[in-house]
Amino acid sequence: MNFNSLAALYKTELFENVIPFWLNHSLDRECGGYFTCLGRTGNVYDTDKFIWLQAREVWLFSMLYNNVEPRKEWLDAAIHGAAFLEKHGHDGALNWYFALDRRGAPLVEPYNIFSYTFATMAFGQLNKATGNPRYADIARRTFEIILSKASNPKGKWSKASPGSRTLKGFALPMILCNLAMEIEHLLSEEILHARMEECVHQVMEVFYRPELGIVVENLTADNQLSDTFEGRSVNPGHAIEAMWFVMDIGRRLKRPELIEQAKNITLRMVEYGWDTTYGGIFYFMDRKGCPPLQLEWDQKLWWVHIETLISLLKGYELTGDRRCLEWFERVHAYTWDHFKDPEYPEWFGYLNRRGEVLIDLKGGKWKGCFHVPRGLYQCWQTLERIDRKATLITPTPKTETLCNENLL
Repeated sequence: MNFNSLAALYKTELFENVIPFWLNHSLDRECGGYFTCLGRTGNVYDTDKFIWLQAREVWLFSMLYNNVEPRKEWLDAAIHGAAFLEKHGHDGALNWYFALDRRGAPLVEPYNIFSYTFATMAFGQLNKATGNPRYADIARRTFEIILSKASNPKGKWSKASPGSRTLKGFALPMILCNLAMEIEHLLSEEILHARMEECVHQVMEVFYRPELGIVVENLTADNQLSDTFEGRSVNPGHAIEAMWFVMDIGRRLKRPELIEQAKNITLRMVEYGWDTTYGGIFYFMDRKGCPPLQLEWDQKLWWVHIETLISLLKGYELTGDRRCLEWFERVHAYTWDHFKDPEYPEWFGYLNRRGEVLIDLKGGKWKGCFHVPRGLYQCWQTLERIDRKATLITPTPKTETLCNENLL
């Protein structure tokens, strides 16, 4: 495998295809913020604005400015979105709405904790880009609200009947694994390490079930399996995405055993979720093989495959396990063959089980300027690191598995 050529492929796709698509079509110059409901060619088909997609786009352009090159157009795009979020995105006390109309009037109350998590990421990165203390304050205060809501994320907007079956979800601890590192420049070392340890515990010791060999999506309040629709639900993409967050924490904490565990879970979840008939990774599964709750269970989604590419590459980079490379080649081929639009910029998001495009949108209520560009960036960077190491280490049959100590 030519890592240098692959790195160039991902880099070129990011900067010559995907980023220009969002810069050219997404910015709402009249009302502020971003259009995310974009058709195949970039046409705006709906003007509602969803907070977590607004925040993700602020984060993306801030991240590129911080990590790649301080381009004025990227910073301007990030500040453009942040201004809209500051003015309209919350209720005045940093309770972040889920959806707004084009001009910023609230449409959906602040029930969704992920509006808060992505607002924290956005303003944390923008603070790093600008040094503006106001952005830092928004990120810190929103992070504190997230922690206060962790045991009951929806709060008064929960639909569950009080005293009924109480389940807790995997998605929040998964996101917090990444979020703590995203804003580490705003946290004390003590708080940062405490949050990382707690997130790792939840992901690797609570939601990962060694008796099943998989990560489950929901557990009871006392960490037990639940034989219910929600309790049997498995989302392979969520589990795999969490593993590269954990690998990054393992590298940060110099814990090769944690990286090894995350790599092994990645491989297990890819194998578990892979559709052996048509290829690709299922969206949802039922751990007992019962009919899944989600009617879209057998669809193939863009973010699942892109996050899998990241985790497999990081697994290979950090452990040298060639099974990661073998699976990467398979998932890479499927992803580029099915999700990349051969005629217009940006990627398709939704395929049926056979791999045919279901909806040719490039952005909507759930898909925005995030997973595709972040994934291309992460894969490009990881492939470049692998390529650099490959020039220093020549594998032999006895040393094919690279030494963790050399990679941390």
